[in-house]
Order: sequence, then structure tokens, then C-alpha cells
Amino acid sequence: MQKAVTSAEPFVPEARTLPVLRKAVQECRGCDLYRNATQAVFGEIEEKPKAGQHGVAVMMIGEQPGDKEDIEGRPFVGPAGKLLNQCLEEANIERSQVYVTNAVKHFKWEPRGKRRIHEKPTMREIKACRPWLDAEMETVTPKLIVCLGATAAQALLGSSFKVTKQRGTLQHVEGLAPIIATVHPSSILRAQTEADRQQEMASFVADLKRVSKYLKESVGS
Repeated sequence: MQKAVTSAEPFVPEARTLPVLRKAVQECRGCDLYRNATQAVFGEIEEKPKAGQHGVAVMMIGEQPGDKEDIEGRPFVGPAGKLLNQCLEEANIERSQVYVTNAVKHFKWEPRGKRRIHEKPTMREIKACRPWLDAEMETVTPKLIVCLGATAAQALLGSSFKVTKQRGTLQHVEGLAPIIATVHPSSILRAQTEADRQQEMASFVADLKRVSKYLKESVGS
């Protein structure tokens, strides 16, 4: 019996350029999530840097693509992505300096009527996809990493990390850029009342302002 593949590592090319990696990820069979996904969704920078800007300041990592991302093949193009863009603007972070991606590259979902409902990836699936994330971090070389939500944070900071207790604080992992963890913007959209949504959005923007402050004070971005 053939042993199941449990890592993306055999599918990650040695060449460290985003176009090469983005093409190769479509052939990844490192876990079974590819079977029900439309396509793999790799990271990207939405806009070209403005004059005077150099490189990627921030790499933001979410959990996985959603329904809209799975269809379009681009990260953070759904409602959560639009909210993220709005909050980045409020925090005075240039969107053109932000590389967005996900810890898992394929959409994991379960059917509910005609809709495809997000299903949380397992730690095994997250670990299987880690080589792609490592390749992105090596290629993009961000000055700061921002983990959006528990899945992304625990992927880099360990399963014991609690976003609710340690959000907005600078974390350090050997071999990686400094890390700040906060909530995923999708959690703001799930708030039960408008008052809760506004409060959670304000807290999220406050975390992003800490990101902006770190970039200005520590790396002169």
C-alpha cells in the first residue's frame, strides 16, 4: 500500500522566486485538501510599491483561502480582505508594502446546501503546508510578520500560543523576522452586534498601529 504524502516539501522547488513558487504550488499534493479545492491560493502583493519604497515591510499570514479566494485564486479578496484593507488604511500602513498569504494554501470546506462553509484545517494539514510558508518567508524577507488569527500564530509560535492573551506583542522565533499576532479580520465580521463589531475593529486597528509604530521606529519604514 502506498504511503500517504504528508508534506509539501517534495513539491517545493529550489528556486526562490515568487512566480516559480506560485506556479509550482498548483501541483502540490502534500495533503488531501487539494482534492476539493478549485486551486491553490498563493501569497501576493496587491499593488506595486510607490516611488521611494523598497521591498516588503510586512508579511501578513491568515489561516486559509475562503470561498471567494478559492474561486479567484488570490488571497484576501473576499469580505475579510476588504476589511483588512480598510483597517490598514486607518493604521497608516501602505497596502503596497504588505504581502498577504495563508498558512494553508487550499480551501478546506464542508457543503451546507449549495454553500461551501469554511472548515478549520488540522494541525497535520498546517504542518504539511509549512514548506510553502517557509519558502515565502525566505523569498519575501519581510521586516515584520503579522499573524492573523490563532491558526497562523500557532503555526509559527507553537500550539500553546494564545492570541487572546498575547495579541499585539512582539514575539521572536529564531530564523524568522519579528512576529506580532492579532485576530483575523473574519472574526470581526462574525461579531453578533454592531457595537461588538466596532469595538473589535478598533482593537484590530490598534494592533495594526503597533505594527506601523514598530516599522517606523525599528526599521525606518
